[in-house]
Amino acid sequence: MALTELISNELTGELLRNLVTISRKSILCRGSADQLITYITELLPTIQEIKYSGVELPQPRQQQLHRLSEILHSGVELAHKVLNSSRWNVYKNFQLAKKMEKLENTVSKFIEGPMQTHILADVHHTRFEMAERFDRIEASNRRLEQYFVTMKMGGMGGGGWVEEAVRSMEIAEGSLGNSRVGLELGKKKVKEMLVGRNDLWVVGISGIGGSGKTTLARDVCRDEQVQFSFKERILFLTVSQSPNVEQLRARIWGFIMGNQNLNPNYVIPQWMPQFDCKTETRNLIVLDDVWSLSVLQQLVCRIPGCKFLVVSREKFQICNATYEVELLSEEDALSLFCHHAFGQKSIPVAANENLVMQVVTECGRLPLALKVIGASLRDQNEMFWEGVKTRLSQGQSIGESYQNNLIERMAISVNFLPEKIKKCFLDLCSFPEDKKIPLDILINMWAEMHDICQTEAFTIVVELSNKNLLTLVKEARAGDMYSSCFEISVTQHDILRDLALNMSNCDSICERRRLVMPKREASGLPKEWLRYKDKPFEAQIVSIHTGEMKEKDWCNLEFPKAEVLIINFSSSEYFLPPFIQSMPNLKTLIIINYSASYACLHNMSVFENLTNLKSLWLEKVSTPELSGIVMKNLSKLCLVLCKINNSLEGKELKEADLSRIFPNLTELTLDHCDDVTDLPSSICEIHSLQNLSLTNCHNLTKLPAELGQLRSLEILRLYACPDLKSLPLSICNMIRLKYIDISQCVNLACFPNEIGKLVNLEKIDMRECSMIRSIPKSALSLKNLRLVICDEEVQDMWIDVQKAKPKEFHIQVSEQQYDLDWLKD
Repeated sequence: MALTELISNELTGELLRNLVTISRKSILCRGSADQLITYITELLPTIQEIKYSGVELPQPRQQQLHRLSEILHSGVELAHKVLNSSRWNVYKNFQLAKKMEKLENTVSKFIEGPMQTHILADVHHTRFEMAERFDRIEASNRRLEQYFVTMKMGGMGGGGWVEEAVRSMEIAEGSLGNSRVGLELGKKKVKEMLVGRNDLWVVGISGIGGSGKTTLARDVCRDEQVQFSFKERILFLTVSQSPNVEQLRARIWGFIMGNQNLNPNYVIPQWMPQFDCKTETRNLIVLDDVWSLSVLQQLVCRIPGCKFLVVSREKFQICNATYEVELLSEEDALSLFCHHAFGQKSIPVAANENLVMQVVTECGRLPLALKVIGASLRDQNEMFWEGVKTRLSQGQSIGESYQNNLIERMAISVNFLPEKIKKCFLDLCSFPEDKKIPLDILINMWAEMHDICQTEAFTIVVELSNKNLLTLVKEARAGDMYSSCFEISVTQHDILRDLALNMSNCDSICERRRLVMPKREASGLPKEWLRYKDKPFEAQIVSIHTGEMKEKDWCNLEFPKAEVLIINFSSSEYFLPPFIQSMPNLKTLIIINYSASYACLHNMSVFENLTNLKSLWLEKVSTPELSGIVMKNLSKLCLVLCKINNSLEGKELKEADLSRIFPNLTELTLDHCDDVTDLPSSICEIHSLQNLSLTNCHNLTKLPAELGQLRSLEILRLYACPDLKSLPLSICNMIRLKYIDISQCVNLACFPNEIGKLVNLEKIDMRECSMIRSIPKSALSLKNLRLVICDEEVQDMWIDVQKAKPKEFHIQVSEQQYDLDWLKD
């Protein structure tokens, strides 16, 4: 068999043509394609010479060349799949990247083994004069092999898949942000009520679920005329079906009084007297998702200069005027659907117009249905569209019982998702309605439950966002490869949460994979749970939402398969459920207090048996006593808004032996822990620590001198620690450190002189660090430093570094961020 028959010019040419197209079309694979084009172009002339040499090879060598042919064929097939993959399908592109890795392994093994030791040897002996040509092939193969090694997911484009996923999310957000279809009339009328009518102090927006009420309210708040009228004094609060009225009243009263951080013990007046207001301050308070008139009456008050915008499915008489959101017109419905299905506002020429119109009609002119179903059909073939249309037409039309029928229609889209993504969507019902879910929590939970890496978990989040099944909310700082997942949150429309809840509750209560407790104000467990207290539950996720719970309020339940436990409560005292200690497979524990004051946790002995616990999230609690407990498998610990220094058997944090309690910790986060003034030196003995985040710890004054002993640390965040005045000299020994964030450390005076030892440092974020006016000369030795983010007045200090490496190094001047209060809630 001749070499010509094994490696055809057509095969190699097709692969090359596809790679060229991929380079132009696919953002995620462009870098891969460009490099591969270079290598294949180098190989083609030499292969042509061999093709016409007339050399016949022995049978064993022919088999090796046949294997090379199969590899080229697999490359062609992979190229076709990449060409057919939409840039928005992040999860599918992630799977293709893993296949690229597999191809890399195959090529590397072939190049290292058979091709060099057998084929080249035989041909070299047969035709000595061809040695130079094969040397060229061998050199090209070595470059190809080196390229594949650097093409791992963590190295693509320097930022990896997380960076690419965030970038695609930003592109999608920008596109959707310009598509406020059908809202202009409503926006005009609501603006007129708020800005043009001084006699109206409570204005309403009403409409059925999924009709775009909240979108309209947010659009109004973003309007320049509205922001100018209220001098950007806008507070946006989500009330929900089960609100914490006292907490909402505190937020409103603090906003009106100009004090956003009221003491938890401050008594909010039950009524606010009318008085002559001599100030010209105007406030707009938006109350979204209001369900009850009795709740609304406790939240609104008549004060000159203050207006309320109430968003609800109901039309309340307390509102002086109400705009009723209507269903979209047929034209607007088609435009919105096409935007999400095709990326344009009209039906493409190549699409089946009749089929598209039928699907749009089945969506009932509801924006939420049009967005979800449209996004689910994006990049699908006509047969897939036909299947969805048939399923939609079999259900009832969206009429009086619109919400149930709407949920049924959107369930069709969810059922067409890949199984792993569908499970992740259903997991979202485990969290309280209308609450932001920090992305850290989701990523950790999914990674443990579904046995996937964090990168894949992130791509699933972005995929669900692209399908309009959740909303990603980013802080202004988030978005690059070193962003904390805490800076990105997930929210979900209440109808979508109801959809996930309904789909999860199909099985009997003992057999449900997700056991979710509705919010209970009264103490005790639901009667439905108690009926099965003598029978094991099959749930992998258990979600509890209560008020204060005492020891007598619990009973022993069995959860032998539970891997995630989410405890939400609102009280200052909380007795942890005794059945935690009988959860042998528990990997993730999330405890969040939603009350206005810090909570004291009791029954901490349950932690003694949690040998498999890997992730612990505590929020707004006084940190429990852990000094007698060893959590040997815990890898991630996050403390948010917690009181810390008076814990650990009455000892202060600085006296605690953290390395004994958490011997294998890889990530530690302290956020908004105001009573932390310093850290115990024992933290420096947690040699497994890779990520240390101390953010918004406003009273942190110093770090341990031995901090440099954390030789495995790659990320160090010290964001918004204004009392921190210096960095320990020993941090220059953190040879693996890649990123350091000291932004808003306003009293930090300098970098350590030997900072140049941080040879792997890639990025420095030093926004609003005006006290640092120079950098050590050793900074010129930071050979891997690629980016510094700083304010304009200090950028000149990095000029010498930029001159030393003009192509690799970049200075990014930060822009001041203007955050409205309503964007934070």
